[in-house]
Amino acid sequence: MTARAARADGNADDLDVEEALALVRKHPGGTTDTPRPTHTHPRHDATAWPDARAIAEDAPRHGTGGRTGGRTGYLTPVAVPLASALGLTLAAPLTALTDLPSFDTSAMDGWAVSGPGPWSVRDEGVLAGHSAHPPLTDGEAVRIATGARVPPDTTAVLRSEHGRTDGKGRLHVTAATRPPHTVTHGQDIRPRGQECRNGDQLLPVGTPVTPPVLGMAAAAGYDTLTAVPRPRVGVFVLGDELLGEGLPHDGLIRDALGPLLPPWLRTLGAEVTAVRRVGDTEQALYEAITASDADVVVTTGGTAAGPVDHVHPALRRIGAELLVDGVKVRPGHPMLLARTKADQYLVGLPGNPLAAVSGLLTLAEPLLRTLAARPAPEPYTLPLRDGVQGHPYDTRLVPVALRGDRAVPLLYNGPAMLRGIAVADALAVVPPGGARPGQEAELIDLPWASGGIGVCFT
Repeated sequence: MTARAARADGNADDLDVEEALALVRKHPGGTTDTPRPTHTHPRHDATAWPDARAIAEDAPRHGTGGRTGGRTGYLTPVAVPLASALGLTLAAPLTALTDLPSFDTSAMDGWAVSGPGPWSVRDEGVLAGHSAHPPLTDGEAVRIATGARVPPDTTAVLRSEHGRTDGKGRLHVTAATRPPHTVTHGQDIRPRGQECRNGDQLLPVGTPVTPPVLGMAAAAGYDTLTAVPRPRVGVFVLGDELLGEGLPHDGLIRDALGPLLPPWLRTLGAEVTAVRRVGDTEQALYEAITASDADVVVTTGGTAAGPVDHVHPALRRIGAELLVDGVKVRPGHPMLLARTKADQYLVGLPGNPLAAVSGLLTLAEPLLRTLAARPAPEPYTLPLRDGVQGHPYDTRLVPVALRGDRAVPLLYNGPAMLRGIAVADALAVVPPGGARPGQEAELIDLPWASGGIGVCFT
């Protein structure tokens, strides 16, 4: 897409919004009503925003082969080493391969004792990881470390702070809460199978692999997990007017989506296999798409009907099936979703940065979620602190900051702007006609707002 075409695209989007806002202003006090437009919608056949998300989520369930698992829609499960499984989804139950713990162990540092005290203490102690020790006899004790296997015939473990030895090397109970020379049978011993027995199901199919899941799997004896792999995504950045570095100059602008999209796609569970600049020709785009073996191709720009908008012609040449061709949402209405092969999809994002983010969350997120078998986020709402002007017939996605129990709409939310979303916690879904102050709005969380960059960019 050329700089001139990019400006034309952006101005067209902005013009529609301004016209819409003017229409809304003609209805004071009625921002929740949908005014009748005074001109024909430029994309009357566009898909409603909720329907577009549902189509994207359901698309992989109608695949006909390749890497997807039939009606489930997710990719064919594979065995993944524990070190590479974080963020994936279990495709087989996590079943205990042994009792946990697999032998009686000491829960504390102290002494393993047999029978009532006082006890005579063996010279050699018992450490974790060492082989089994001989059985204790009645009235005998041995020093033991946390996690060590207790000797046979052990009655209990006496904590270090609850015992003392006298001048003759005899061990006595000193805890004020216990009668002299006594312990409770089994105290501070973790018995074999306390957590689970061999064959118990620990976690079901569909469980997200978190750090505790990795720890549990390792404790249960697993080296690999059967999980749904990450969808492979190729990103094609279109636009001869884009610069990879330096200041904008001479009609050239910096590429914002090349740095923005790959890490965001990773937060959605994708493995980004390629980030390429593609020239502004139909042939270049056709060759890039047909050569890609990614599960999902994401393109930026070129989705409208301008002289250098080549996505539609390239898709027609491929024989792709258009699943969504335009969405009733602002910004980002020229977005599209297509099936290019039996199990390959293309998400066409608009070239304006915030419009591209809108397309990412509208089409790419539900599509990737199904392919990766990730759970859908729980929908929730919060009241808007301020009113938001609406489009007369389209949904608006507006960056908001979360302040207590309110969502605060942010400025700089135009299609070409990233300043608002750079400090946002979520996007508010504003229905056609707008929203009043205090009105509940559905929110789409941004991945890093709650988890932190170190957690979500894995």
